[in-house]
Amino acid sequence: MRIQEMLLIPGPTPVVDSIYDALGQETRGHTDPRFVTIYKNAIAQTREMLKTDGEVFVISGSGTLAMEMALVNTVAASEKLLVISQGYFGDRFIHLGKAFGIEVEVLQSEWGKQVEPSDVEEKLANGNFKAVTITHADTSTGVAADLDTLVPIIKKHGALVILDGVCATAAMEEDMSKAYGQPEYKIDVVLTGSQKAIGVPPGLAIVAFNQTALAAREQIERVPAYYCDIYNWIPIMNDPGKYFATPPVNLIYAYDEGMKLVLAEGLGMRYLRHKLYGKAVRAALSEYGMKALAEENAAAATLSCILYPEGFNDAAFRAALAEKGLIVAGALAHLAGKAFRIGHMGNTTEDMLEKAIVLIGETMNEMGFSVNPEQAVKSLRQCLSPLEIK
Repeated sequence: MRIQEMLLIPGPTPVVDSIYDALGQETRGHTDPRFVTIYKNAIAQTREMLKTDGEVFVISGSGTLAMEMALVNTVAASEKLLVISQGYFGDRFIHLGKAFGIEVEVLQSEWGKQVEPSDVEEKLANGNFKAVTITHADTSTGVAADLDTLVPIIKKHGALVILDGVCATAAMEEDMSKAYGQPEYKIDVVLTGSQKAIGVPPGLAIVAFNQTALAAREQIERVPAYYCDIYNWIPIMNDPGKYFATPPVNLIYAYDEGMKLVLAEGLGMRYLRHKLYGKAVRAALSEYGMKALAEENAAAATLSCILYPEGFNDAAFRAALAEKGLIVAGALAHLAGKAFRIGHMGNTTEDMLEKAIVLIGETMNEMGFSVNPEQAVKSLRQCLSPLEIK
């Protein structure tokens, strides 16, 4: 890998050589048949990963644009949206909904914990909600949503399930063909970005709608958007040789290669790898007296928010790691200075994680905290041992 630093933040994530090579290919016209073939393949691979019976959109934009696209095409002004928030990025749907005149209600968990299913049940029973948003893995807290519990509750009450997969897609199962208890209880919309577990540079918004979500779009007379209106994009996704807005040609090259790597690994194996990565990193860091914000049964596979021991200097710690070539992220909101966030997803390797654990231990020792990197690495390897058997 042509990587000089280990970028172990919650995104962007490390990019491998074959993706860089694809990104650096000659830029072609967006209607060139050679590019059109690549774009078609990228869309088809996205459909294969998410297993939707509806439409898939791969367009220029960020994860926030994908959130907006998912929302404005399913929930009209004055309709009700329930936001299930388990951190900072769940809250973003509040601002998006209000910007488009949607009536927003919120269920917010304590940071580090999941929303109580009984609260969701009670809220939905007392309101006529058009849709419910769920953040699959909140990038601020490292908390994962329990889809097996939440989806049946939401669908029982007739609402759409909009899943924010920005920090989960390609690392945590998001199978839109999966029935959660009843045949019709399925995820209706999945949205994500290119730069996290997919392992491609930032710049692509990716959204998938099932047939139920597409029917919701038909019920909306006018979408308060132009670029985000899926009706302007469906013809392009079905025939990328047509024009609506110029696609990011080189990013599509890179994304196509990234999706090839995702599918070649195998989704089942990929989900297992990420689950073990998360467990291993948290176990290793616990040897240093560091505790994950999320309990293990609620922890995301893609990133962890790690609380510092008492008397820890966040800025000095992260600066020292950066000098050693390891980049981790600070915590957000009220946890700023009290925790750091480490990503363990996408193209990240076992060797990277082991090196990161050693560097964190060495830095802690330099800062006056007596820790044992050898024991931490041992804990990491024990958690990762199932991958050696595969």
